[in-house]
Amino acid sequence: MSYKFIYFDLDDTLLDHQSAEAAGLKDVHDHFDFFADTTPNQLVKVYHQVNSKQWGLYSRAKVSRDELQRNRFELTLKELGLDGSRYEEVGNFYMQAYRNHWQWLDGAREVYQTIVDQYPVGILTNGFAETQRKKFEDFDLYDSAPNTVISEEVGVLKPHPDVFAHATEKAGVDRDEILYVGDSFSSDVEGGTQFGWDVAWFTENGEPEKHQKADFVFNDFMDLKNLLKV
Repeated sequence: MSYKFIYFDLDDTLLDHQSAEAAGLKDVHDHFDFFADTTPNQLVKVYHQVNSKQWGLYSRAKVSRDELQRNRFELTLKELGLDGSRYEEVGNFYMQAYRNHWQWLDGAREVYQTIVDQYPVGILTNGFAETQRKKFEDFDLYDSAPNTVISEEVGVLKPHPDVFAHATEKAGVDRDEILYVGDSFSSDVEGGTQFGWDVAWFTENGEPEKHQKADFVFNDFMDLKNLLKV
C-alpha cells in the first residue's frame, strides 16, 4: 500500500474521549448535591444516550450548536427527574472536568509518533472547535500534524463529503492516496470510503458486514504499524 498522506480522527482514535467523558461526568455527579439520588453510572448512561442523539441532530442541521449544548444537559437532567434549568452550570462544570481527564488511548501515542516520522499526517475531527484546538495544543498535535481539520470550521460535520473534500485539498494529494484512521462507522468508515479514501477502522467489535466496508479493521495499534510497515 503506497499512501502519500495519513489522516487520523481524534476522539476515541488517538485520545480516549469515552473515558474522559465518563470521568468528567462522575466529577459532575460528585460536585452537585442534587445528584444525590442518582448514581454516577446512571448519569453517564443517560448523558451518553442524550448527547449521541443531539450530535446526530446537529450533524443533520436539525439543531444549532447552542441548542446542542443546552439540550444535552437540560434533557439529561430532566430524564433523571432533576431540574433541567441547571443545565448551564452543569455544562460549564463538565467541560472543565472533562479537560482534566484527556489522555492518549493505550498504544496510540507510540504508533502515531512512528507514523509521523515516515508519513505526512493530519487530524480530521468533529467536535466543538475550541475544545479540539485545545486538545491539539495540549498534545502537541499542531507540531506533528500541521494539517488539522475541524469539521465545525468547514461548516458541515463528518460524514458530509465537503469535509473530506476540504481535507483532501489541504493534504495536496489525490483522494485515493489517503488513508484515514478512525473509530466511527458512520462518520469515518462510511464518510471516508464514500469519498474515495481508504479507511482503517479502529474498533473493538462491529458487525461482519460493517467490517467489509472498511479497507482495514484493527483493535491494536501495532496492527496499524504493521500495515504501514513503519
